[in-house]
Amino acid sequence: MIRIILSCVAVGCLCLSAPAQGKQITLEEIYGGAYRTEGLEALRSLQNGLEYTVLNYDRTTRNSSIDKYDYRTLEKVETLFSAADVQEIPNFSGYEFSNDESKILLATEVESIYRRSTLGVYYVYTIDSKEIVQVAPTKIQEPAFSPNGTKVAYVAHNNLFVYDVPTNTTTQLTTDGLKNKIINGVTDWVYEEEFAFVRAFEWNSNGTKIAFLRFDETLVPEFSMDVYGDELYPKQHVFKYPKAGEANAEVSLHIYDLGTGKIDAIDLGSPYYIPRIKWMQHPHYLSVQTLNRHQNSLKLHAVNTADRSVSLLLEEQDKAYVDVTNDLTFLNDDRFIWTSERDGYKHLYLYNAKGKLLHQVTKGNWEVTKYYGYDEKKDKVYYQSVENGTINREVFSIQSNGKNKKKLSEKTGTNDASFSATYAYFINTFSSDTTPPEYTLYATSTRNKIKDIKDNKALLNKLKDYNLSHKVFSTITINGNDLNMWMIKPKDFDPSKKYPLLMFQYSGPGSQQVANRWMGVNDYWHQILAAEGYIIACVDGRGTGFKGSDFKKSTYLNLVKYETEDQIAAAKALSDLPYIDEKRTGIWGWSFGGHMATNCILKGNDVFETAIAVAPVTSWRFYDTIYTERFMRTPQENAAGYDNESPFNYPELLKGNFLLVHGSGDDNVHVQNSMRMIEALVQANKPFDWAIYPDKNHGIYGGNTRLHLFAKMTQFIKEKL
Repeated sequence: MIRIILSCVAVGCLCLSAPAQGKQITLEEIYGGAYRTEGLEALRSLQNGLEYTVLNYDRTTRNSSIDKYDYRTLEKVETLFSAADVQEIPNFSGYEFSNDESKILLATEVESIYRRSTLGVYYVYTIDSKEIVQVAPTKIQEPAFSPNGTKVAYVAHNNLFVYDVPTNTTTQLTTDGLKNKIINGVTDWVYEEEFAFVRAFEWNSNGTKIAFLRFDETLVPEFSMDVYGDELYPKQHVFKYPKAGEANAEVSLHIYDLGTGKIDAIDLGSPYYIPRIKWMQHPHYLSVQTLNRHQNSLKLHAVNTADRSVSLLLEEQDKAYVDVTNDLTFLNDDRFIWTSERDGYKHLYLYNAKGKLLHQVTKGNWEVTKYYGYDEKKDKVYYQSVENGTINREVFSIQSNGKNKKKLSEKTGTNDASFSATYAYFINTFSSDTTPPEYTLYATSTRNKIKDIKDNKALLNKLKDYNLSHKVFSTITINGNDLNMWMIKPKDFDPSKKYPLLMFQYSGPGSQQVANRWMGVNDYWHQILAAEGYIIACVDGRGTGFKGSDFKKSTYLNLVKYETEDQIAAAKALSDLPYIDEKRTGIWGWSFGGHMATNCILKGNDVFETAIAVAPVTSWRFYDTIYTERFMRTPQENAAGYDNESPFNYPELLKGNFLLVHGSGDDNVHVQNSMRMIEALVQANKPFDWAIYPDKNHGIYGGNTRLHLFAKMTQFIKEKL
């Protein structure tokens, strides 16, 4: 049964619903930064728990500075560092303190490698002496202070180095690093993209040892992309990319002893993946997470680096897959906090140092969405969850035994927190569909508001002059599931008229698009379309996140199949509404959402008349091992799962208007996906529109690129839908 409920979920003040003043949002304003929100950049709590620092950037003078503020008064105490005062550094974009906060590591001239990895020139600034030294003569990766701040470890040219600050000398730890073959201390492409980390080395607690991962990419197939640039001949960018079913890098764990200069290999029994390493409080003990290729068995090991022995602390198993998180926290006695979906929802658990379960800290038919930390003095665990509805986020504290839970946030919407080092204070960031980000200081113990920091009211006042419509949140019952949905109607909506419908979605496993938070750039574009007389809707179907493990993993082995069915059914249900023109239904999406949009215009060709697919996957055979095999296993094991939902296998189903867009320099979802789709449509003699953006990556941005792309998409929608 398909049932639709259009009761509006309360979203706070409806300040965007005031009578329209007639001013329209433009693409030039969106991509020129006219609606940019103010925030607190690179906020760091100082160890005293009374002060914090922020990276401030003056757009007028183009000067960066690190400024210290008092939590109680929010008054600026002093400027710790300003690029304007140092000739060697014209500007910087990031910073990290040493543990004793006597030194600052400054990032300059930073350039992207892939999604998370960067190269940069780094300096160490000593606060008292105001001395500044460059860490290395060339650009490096992932520098990190030793615990006492006298050394900086980093990676250059796939090798690991240690720079000694007092003596201004450098020691090279590894020598076998070689592009597209051996990597020491940072991750390969697929680990970076899918396990979401780059730095693959860690200092132990007293700075005597460094644990690091080594990647042997020898057997990983190479992928090449032409880079057109502006020279006479294009160049080729060649890198190792393991596609589903192909060989991954062989990864191994090693320990470097700074006293002896010796590197020891640790025998973990040939694990397929090592997605995390983390030192315990005891300087001889390292925790290591290993994962099998199917990613349904995650083991947490304890490594005694004194004798290289390895013991098992715990194992997580699942009939589908186990997620890797960053939540593992070792307490002073090496008890540890861990997240798990073992009871069907993501929750926090407390274990002793030997891996014995002490308490399930959080429990209920809802999920923990972020773990902030643990105050050992007060026995308080701080976390964010969806206890007040899956489209909202709230901040809580709870004792480690699961008792005395308190809600720390006040407003309904999306709340996030940044705690002081002692947990005495927290800065709450709140936003909703109608309220841009607000930054407010609270006392943690009393939950009393101390002071407002920033509220973005200037932006809100500016937007009152615009013709905007707020989202209406609701649920829609599709294929037996109550799915979250939002809808945007034209400002002058008349229920007696009929309007074209454009659906937007992403739909990937564990994702969420229907959330009570402030607008992103896509939302502003949707406002432009609403002002042109379109209704925009978004439905989070099966496989999306924060509704429990069973809902998220219901698409296992069949990516895009059930998700497509849900979008088609939702479109049918919405088309039955009296104010929707059932003959003018469109859908669009990017990446996974682009795959969905393509499948919907083909398999739902009796429902959708128009679709836009940006940077879409068109065959999971083309995508990487870690992501794809987590949800699909390998093509050798699940050929039907891969091919039945691959749209270039049924191009003859296309009846409507289709726009296909890709960047030729996409290292993530390769343009190969679109090229195969284009060829299939050509051979099926199907008319369609397409655009390739030269040398642009998965984000398709740079210069006027986004402006051009969305201008093209806008024109396509206005002409075809």
